[in-house]
Amino acid sequence: MRNGYFQIGCTPNGTILKVFKPKDGGLQADPKEITEYLSNNQVMYSAPSINQGLNVLATSDKDNQLILLNKDLISEIDESYVLRSSADKMTLTARFYPPSMKGRRLPLAEILNDLSFKGVKHGIKQDVLEQFVKEPRYCEDIVVAEGTPVVQGEHARIEYYFETDLSTKPTLSEDGSVDFFNLKTFTQCKKGDILARLIPQKEGTPGTTVFGDSVKPLDVKRAALKYGRNIACSEDGKVLTAEVNGHVSLVDDKVFLSDVMELDNVGTATGNIEYEGSVVVLGNVCENFSVKAKGNIEVRGVVEGAYIESESDIIIARGMNGMGKGVLKAGNNVIVKFLENAEVSAGGYVAADSILHCKVNAGTEITVSGKRGFITGGHVCARSLIAVKTLGSEMGADTIVEVGVDPKIKARVQEIQKKVQDNKKSLEQSEPVLANFIKKMQSGVPLSKDQKMYMQTLLEESKIKKAELEELTTEYDSYQDILEGSNDARIQVTGDVYAGTKIVISDASMVVKSTMKYCQFKKVAGDVKMTAL
Repeated sequence: MRNGYFQIGCTPNGTILKVFKPKDGGLQADPKEITEYLSNNQVMYSAPSINQGLNVLATSDKDNQLILLNKDLISEIDESYVLRSSADKMTLTARFYPPSMKGRRLPLAEILNDLSFKGVKHGIKQDVLEQFVKEPRYCEDIVVAEGTPVVQGEHARIEYYFETDLSTKPTLSEDGSVDFFNLKTFTQCKKGDILARLIPQKEGTPGTTVFGDSVKPLDVKRAALKYGRNIACSEDGKVLTAEVNGHVSLVDDKVFLSDVMELDNVGTATGNIEYEGSVVVLGNVCENFSVKAKGNIEVRGVVEGAYIESESDIIIARGMNGMGKGVLKAGNNVIVKFLENAEVSAGGYVAADSILHCKVNAGTEITVSGKRGFITGGHVCARSLIAVKTLGSEMGADTIVEVGVDPKIKARVQEIQKKVQDNKKSLEQSEPVLANFIKKMQSGVPLSKDQKMYMQTLLEESKIKKAELEELTTEYDSYQDILEGSNDARIQVTGDVYAGTKIVISDASMVVKSTMKYCQFKKVAGDVKMTAL
């Protein structure tokens, strides 16, 4: 592509303008550019004549067109150029104009000297100028110098590996209903998790204009990791790591990590809680919500028909009304003001002021003391001791208290017994069928392919069930000594035990026939015996 251009001709008969057509899609010679050039060189012209000549050239097949400018006799004009600098002085373009027909071309050295004279000190494209001297191209913008651009730096930034913008808005479930229980009100983390990483600032590199001026890059912002306790910072100050399980938050650009979550209440404002550390609820836990924690769970108000699960202790200051659906499940102990219509499981002990119509299992003991100190209704079970002030009810509420076996072991024994029974029943059904197949084969009766596959399946299943039955029997035998119960397992009543109450110690039981006072129940010679305290 080559633009159209023009050239002055100085003749005895006057001054002419020779205009050349563009090639390969280049631009037409610009009449405004022509008139500016002529004015700068003090050449008289007629604008209508120039426009007319350009129109003739555009519509003709000729490569050029001669236009008479005036009848003056002028001197030859040397090759020239106009320099233009970009606003940021990073790019310098030259637009060259040809010499008159007998004028002088500019040598490379002269062009370079002229650029130097005009203050161009940096980024001169000598190869481009050399190429121009060899093959001139006129009326085109040619980049003859380029500065070194500024390389801008990057601000320091901090990447957070936890949710910093939490929303308490309820979400829509797949069925279109609104889920008020699973809200994202906090972000959990585990010990060793990376919480934040500092990406340091990158300083920029200064640039240089074509005139040799230095251009400074923009200032970059620095940053530092800010954090509270339970958080470790790497030696280079670039990485924050959690030292404990807990929940992490960002407040005023500072990372906080707590292994104790403190809540006013658990309800629609919080949704269900599931936490790696401990949880303290200053108020209440509302019906149908749940709290699960690896650490302790402390509720300073009341718990309604909710689900509370802790791998450690559960402490409820004002008690629990389970409403027939509430559950407490603790890896260690449960300490509660009162229990009513709830299901409780504790790996350690259970301590309460009263237990009403509940199912309670404790790994060690159950102590019901305090002003009322009663167990009424339900099924209460502990491994070694149940200590209570009042047991049962004058109204005859079904009350079962049981000691002598770890509830978990007892549940496992019951599960083993069921599996043993199922396996034996299955073997009893399959053995006659296998015996019949074997008898047919021994007598030479041919079996179909399906019959052979069925027999193979029965043989494999029988082998598996026999092996499982042997394992179950061994495990069951290992529990026998435990099932017999400890000689120290007992139930102590410091007040009244009412008629109708069922006492179970290991595999022995009795039903209290009449109201008794200040007594204890132990297993003696295979039977449950009542003795005075």
